[in-house]
Amino acid sequence: MLERWIIPVVLSLFLLGAVHPAQAAKDDPEPIVVKDPQYGEVLFYFYQDDYFPAIVRLLAAKEQNQLTEHQQQAELLLGGLYLSYGHHLEAAEIFERLLAQNVDQEIRDRTWFFLAKIWLQRGYLDRSQQALTNLGDDLPENLWREAQMLQSQIYINSGQYQQAIELLGNWEGKTEWSRYAKFNLGVAMVRSGNVAGAKEILGELGDINPYNEELASLRDKANLALGYALLQDGQSQAAKGPLQRVRLTGPFSNKALLGTGWADAEVENYRRALVPWMELRGRDLLDPAVQESMLAIPYALAQLDAVSQAADHYLNAIEAFYEETNRIDSMIGLIESGVIFDQFLTEDPLGTTGWYWRLENLPEGPEARYLYLLLASHEFQEGLKNYRDLHYLNRNLEGWQGSIDVFANMLETRKEAFDERLPRVEDALARADIDDLVQRKFEFDSQLDEIEREFDWLAFANEREFENWSEIADFASNPALYADIAEAEEVRDKVELLKGVLQWELEKSFQDRLWRARRDVRKTGESLVEAQRARRQIDDTMRAEALRFEDFSNRVYGLGPQIDNMQLQVAEAMGAQRSFLQEIAIGELQAQKQRLDVYTVQARFALAAIYDLAAAGGDAGE
Repeated sequence: MLERWIIPVVLSLFLLGAVHPAQAAKDDPEPIVVKDPQYGEVLFYFYQDDYFPAIVRLLAAKEQNQLTEHQQQAELLLGGLYLSYGHHLEAAEIFERLLAQNVDQEIRDRTWFFLAKIWLQRGYLDRSQQALTNLGDDLPENLWREAQMLQSQIYINSGQYQQAIELLGNWEGKTEWSRYAKFNLGVAMVRSGNVAGAKEILGELGDINPYNEELASLRDKANLALGYALLQDGQSQAAKGPLQRVRLTGPFSNKALLGTGWADAEVENYRRALVPWMELRGRDLLDPAVQESMLAIPYALAQLDAVSQAADHYLNAIEAFYEETNRIDSMIGLIESGVIFDQFLTEDPLGTTGWYWRLENLPEGPEARYLYLLLASHEFQEGLKNYRDLHYLNRNLEGWQGSIDVFANMLETRKEAFDERLPRVEDALARADIDDLVQRKFEFDSQLDEIEREFDWLAFANEREFENWSEIADFASNPALYADIAEAEEVRDKVELLKGVLQWELEKSFQDRLWRARRDVRKTGESLVEAQRARRQIDDTMRAEALRFEDFSNRVYGLGPQIDNMQLQVAEAMGAQRSFLQEIAIGELQAQKQRLDVYTVQARFALAAIYDLAAAGGDAGE
């Protein structure tokens, strides 16, 4: 059964649709239109696989109400990010909250889908089934196919094999999921007792031409499942074909070699059975198939009357089991000391965290073979991820704690700069007597009213016009102009003409000049109003700035104890997680020891039987 069919969940969280890894290489996703800059920053870190900074910035943006255009998408993304860190309950809470809102049907369907996935992973089959039942028709095709796979898993895990067969038997389309659907179909048939039907399905899958490692592994798994199903059904010779199609270098090769040997042994062809079993003997003794081959070889030799050789192989097996048991004890000691878990972090730096992290390099040394065994356990893998994530969180907290002093220095520098500039600002404000300017503006208004009321056309004369008027007036007051002679009278007439022309021009432009003067005074008044408003703002800022500095200071220095408290919590969680990992690892190794002890006892009994036979003169020789 396909137990690990996890699609990258976070990549499918967006409303543009989830993508299967194989599909992602073929199809370009629809571009996202980001309207909130803060949401764009979250997506930047998200697409860099920096999920922790993405969570931090998303929560900060939510706190400051900066996701007005992407609220639902942001909630869905946050749920997926929580899910990537294994926070199933928090993710489920977010998804259920989305369902309680008036959200789009497409988002609703996606949310039900992720809830179904969460509950299935946690073993709540009924809840997962209910979530799948609530799905509408707006789920994208790629997610819909995965939902069908979820449904088949529920059927198989609950023993409803016939329902799983009906569902998977109607699978349409040649997608990446179709082969997994066929594999699950074959498994469901085997479990339902329909070996003949499974033979056809798994046989077809086991004969595909794989073009990548994923399909090659699936092919091996199908052949292995079919081979052992046929063995259990008593079709030993038919089982050899699929078992021999399993790659000799793949992860399923040991079990395939073991099964091939037993297929020949079932028909008493022990010489042929020895061929794959002898190949197994040189492989890693930690593999149960290799351990079983250590006893199968002398069993076959005994059946071939090679009793002495059988005894030697039993002795070799007992010795090998004993040495391996001692090595396991040493490994248990290393695990109890905690050294191994520190090596994991040393060999694999804290870069990517969360769901998609995979251990790339194992610590060097003889203990590496045991680590491969431990990492084969999904429970240990998930526990190691959590342990590593806790170290990552602790490192971030240490960095944040170190940043407190930096923020404090920045705050102190800004406060000193403010205190330095404040006297200059206050002096400038004191010199800028806005109230006096306002009063003068009111005086100008009164003067203009009086000028208009008295029609004082000379008040708006410019400098040149006023000089001309003064000169004319001075000339007109000259006593010589009033002499009783004809020349004086002629000059008086010209002076009066000039005076009249100038007065006429000033009177003609009076209203226009009055309007311009009032306009300028009005604009000045508006500027003074803005100046008064700015002055009030400056006054308010100066009064509030000291309080702001105090508030920031309290917030910055208040973060220190909070971070200290979180570091204590993380340290406690790390200790608990380390203990959890130790328990899993030691339990797995103890199980190995118990299996070796059982095989050792069997080997000793078989060896004793051979010695008894030899003592009775029954050694037929080689």
